[in-house]
Amino acid sequence: MSRTITTRYDVAEHLRSPEEMAAYLEACFEEANGDAAFIAKALGDIARAKGMSQVARDAGLSRESLYKALSGERSPGFDTILKVITALGLKLHAEASQS
Repeated sequence: MSRTITTRYDVAEHLRSPEEMAAYLEACFEEANGDAAFIAKALGDIARAKGMSQVARDAGLSRESLYKALSGERSPGFDTILKVITALGLKLHAEASQS
């Protein structure tokens, strides 16, 4: 029997354009069910794709605090989320729900 070799999938390796990053974040918003840490982790994936050091500089945060905030282990403050979204070159928008 042959062995199957697997590698760890890293979504950050596949987020190449701002459009792909925005689509990924939009999909995560739909799947999150109110889980802020899930959204923080998604933002972390996008930040890694874009370059964590550059995103930290653009957001006015240290690299270490950015890693902690976007680890998915905690829910960062909304001000941090807004800074990161701006640093990523994304916009947050709202629309009326259909329910």
